[in-house]
Amino acid sequence: MRRWVQAVDKGWIAACCGLALPIAVSAALVPFRSSFALPASALVLVLVVVAVGSFGSRFAGVLAALSAAAWFDFFLTKPYETFNITYRPDLQTEISLLVVGLAITEIAARSRGHREDASEEANNVALIHNFTELVAAGEPAQFVVGRAAAELTSLLGLKDCRFETEMSDRHPTRIEHFGVVTLGGLRWGANRTGLPGREVELIVQYRGKTFGRFVMAPTPGSPVSSDRLLVAAFIADQVGAALSDRETSA
Repeated sequence: MRRWVQAVDKGWIAACCGLALPIAVSAALVPFRSSFALPASALVLVLVVVAVGSFGSRFAGVLAALSAAAWFDFFLTKPYETFNITYRPDLQTEISLLVVGLAITEIAARSRGHREDASEEANNVALIHNFTELVAAGEPAQFVVGRAAAELTSLLGLKDCRFETEMSDRHPTRIEHFGVVTLGGLRWGANRTGLPGREVELIVQYRGKTFGRFVMAPTPGSPVSSDRLLVAAFIADQVGAALSDRETSA
């Protein structure tokens, strides 16, 4: 929940910067507009859009590009302090500023998305490796269950996660072992809308035997990728292996 709030706050800050920074930079260039070439002023504003698009969201970058074009027109093209443009070259410069700003914003957003995907994939692989080693090392089943609950809470952005040995038919919402969320037997798009706003269960099985389930309280509206759901199912399988080993040892 805290990470979601931080992301929302960061998004609003970036959006405000996207609106305000072009105004401030355009106003700062006003004393130099008679001696500073208009294309050079446009390049300065492009840098502002690049900065906002690189560190903010796609939405913030688009706001910055639109704001830069508008205030470039208002402060730096004749007639000044109006949203009219008299000269064709000035109009072409403004259109170029807008198009380049939007293009750079899209490129930055796609690049940021690829980096985030690569980072999440690396984290998931590390989690799978660490959990496999934990079970292979013969750690006590109780410790494995507690560690699994903590990892699931972090992985899926849960408010709460607990393990129960008794099964119940009161939880129709379930994470299946092939990484899909079902609600009343129907598939739920968790990658877009997040887990349903009710308790979700993840069955712990191993070699056809059921040992219990994790009952999870999701954070509403927090999207969960299919890769994370697959990792969650893998963790449940490893917990089942640990519990099976305990029964065999006993």
